[in-house]
Amino acid sequence: MTRAIGALGGKWKLHITYHLMRGVMRFGELHRAIPGVTQQMLTAQLREMEADGIVARTVYPQVPPKVEYALTATGMALEPLIDALVVWGLKLPAKSNA
Repeated sequence: MTRAIGALGGKWKLHITYHLMRGVMRFGELHRAIPGVTQQMLTAQLREMEADGIVARTVYPQVPPKVEYALTATGMALEPLIDALVVWGLKLPAKSNA
């Protein structure tokens, strides 16, 4: 449990994983898909996820540089867990804004 929380802990890693389950994304696409995350935080989280083997980063040698992010096989193994979290979250009672 400790290793799993270490790899996926934090506010943004599950968000990133969820969006990358749809397929390869560029940094700007990820940034736009996750409201509230700063560029600096997204970069840091992606680097940690890459170091943990959850995300693969591909850099294309062109001008301007093109960088894409995708889930690795380890990251894709999280799909049933993420799907279960989505279903669970939909069953939670709505919070009132009062």
